Amino acid sequence: MNTRDTPSAAAEIRQAIVDITPAMVAAAPIGLLYGALATAEGMSVVDVLLTSALVFAGGAQLAAVQIWSYPVPIAALLVSTLLINARYILMSASLAPKVAHLPLLGRILGFHVLADENWAMSERRAGGGRISAPYFFGMGAVFWVNWMSFSFLGALTGPLIGDPTRFGADFAFTAMFIALTAGFAKSRTSVMVIVAAALAAAGTHLTVGAPWHVLAGALTGITVAAILDGGEAAP
Repeated sequence: MNTRDTPSAAAEIRQAIVDITPAMVAAAPIGLLYGALATAEGMSVVDVLLTSALVFAGGAQLAAVQIWSYPVPIAALLVSTLLINARYILMSASLAPKVAHLPLLGRILGFHVLADENWAMSERRAGGGRISAPYFFGMGAVFWVNWMSFSFLGALTGPLIGDPTRFGADFAFTAMFIALTAGFAKSRTSVMVIVAAALAAAGTHLTVGAPWHVLAGALTGITVAAILDGGEAAP
């Protein structure tokens, strides 16, 4: 590619921000919800900020705070967060070859701020071209700051707002995932994988309960994708 056609770092960062902005808007009420719930369970504002900065896993943080009590149920916290965050292993594995050209330290930092939303945007970008360092890191960084900011704000305003679920804020998480998933439904195979994973997750949630539905949906999706891919590759 001609260097004159290569986007500048500033242009790549701007594009990253444009791509991730809808997800940041959708994540804002989730961050507020987490901050409010966390302080209601006895966490301090500093605790909330540090957790969002160091853990940076919205689903796992919400699950953890909902079973938080004193004494802290360490085993339950470990199991629930491990199951919910296990999907990041699969997401990182799928994205790893597409960012292999980036510096090792940069990849480590980039994967620390990896979330479902910027993973989906990065996969979509990789489908149409090369993922640049400014795009990958810029997207992750602004989404990370966005999550910290709104969870911090939720912790500050939680006592004033009361229970944020009465405004329907808890559904924003679900709505955002539906929108992200719909963007991948571009072929018969992808639709079948999505449907199979959704049915497995829903069935497991109804029969076994959370957080096992996350693992069931992920494993079912992987299995169906492998079967369908093998069938298409066969002569």
